Amino acid sequence: MVSFPATTETISLALEANSSEAIQILYQVLEDPSSSPEALRVKEQAITNLCERLTEEKRGEDLRTLLTKLRPFFSLIPKAKTAKIVRGIIDALAKIPGTTHLQITLCKEMVAWTRAEKRTFLRQRVEARLAALLMENKEYVEALALLTTLVKEVRRLDDKLLLVDIDLLESKLHFSLRNLPKAKAALTAARTAANAIYVPPAQQGTIDLQSGILHAEEKDYKTGYSYFFEAFESFNALGDSRAVFSLKYMLLCKIMVSQADDVAGIISSKAGLQYVGPDLDAMKAVADAHSKRSLKLFENALRDYKAQLEDDPIVHRHLSSLYDTLLEQNLCRLIEPFSRVEIAHIAELIGLPVDHVEKKLSQMILDKKFAGTLDQGAGCLIIFEDPKADAIYSATLDTIANMEKVVDSLYVRSAKIMA
Repeated sequence: MVSFPATTETISLALEANSSEAIQILYQVLEDPSSSPEALRVKEQAITNLCERLTEEKRGEDLRTLLTKLRPFFSLIPKAKTAKIVRGIIDALAKIPGTTHLQITLCKEMVAWTRAEKRTFLRQRVEARLAALLMENKEYVEALALLTTLVKEVRRLDDKLLLVDIDLLESKLHFSLRNLPKAKAALTAARTAANAIYVPPAQQGTIDLQSGILHAEEKDYKTGYSYFFEAFESFNALGDSRAVFSLKYMLLCKIMVSQADDVAGIISSKAGLQYVGPDLDAMKAVADAHSKRSLKLFENALRDYKAQLEDDPIVHRHLSSLYDTLLEQNLCRLIEPFSRVEIAHIAELIGLPVDHVEKKLSQMILDKKFAGTLDQGAGCLIIFEDPKADAIYSATLDTIANMEKVVDSLYVRSAKIMA
């Protein structure tokens, strides 16, 4: 078997070879016992090239094994370079689809190693990455426990850039757990830390995106729109794939404030045309349904663009409330002329299944959206006249209140006379 020393010529040979041969050559370069400055530099280059090749071939397990094999090499190079290589390999593994569990295992192994080697700087960054992966995997309890410990440690060290990352991650985690006050508090902490340092545009865009999501959750869609716009500009300038999500949420805000007519204009703008695709088509379909107050078109949009609308938790949550509002408005308009009507007739008029309409009507009656009752035996809805409040009760309460004031006044006067 031919051995390949750690030289630039060997790296050039590996670059010219096919993928499997190149991987073998690069592995042999890393096994070279030489530890001269030139050999170390060549090995660093070999690691970069090997990561690229293994990522192309989707060999995630090999990337994990590579990181374990490189531990003796890490003792020969500066800690900063070690951190760069470790994060590079973890990033390379993240590019391979369906490797979330493998990434979590790898991060846990690296956390144990960095703790044993007392590499605090690297450990904190790997733990932050691990918390993000746990959150993505919906292991919220473990992620929250890890972040709580980590945020205290990083605050003591006053590492502002990492603190921004962790606070932002904590905000996303609390939002996933539907704890809005804590999500807002963590985001405020991230903004405070970000104001003290230079934050890369991608990170600033992430902060703006999270701000928009939280404002939209509080039904403050106008403020949410402005934050989504800021995030879109940042991501668009960087060519970041998250730009399309920012634009999608901008359109969502327009629909939620009943400005659905603006959606077509935003999509056809110079910036919008770059991102034309299923995500924007989905929002355009929803905007058309909202403009026409058509539940049928709305249902069609939800069915045709399920991946873009229902599988996106942020969009799905807001569209669910929009759908309920549209359905209630349509039902109230349809039942207005009747005092007694068959549920099947209403279902036929609105174009929805009978059981769906019956369930919604019962909910509206309980929510006191109108006065009525369901006769399920006859399959009818009976609508009552709006009960008028009897004025005698409010008048009686006013009289009692006035009498109380008179008695209090007389008591004060009698107390003065007796004194």
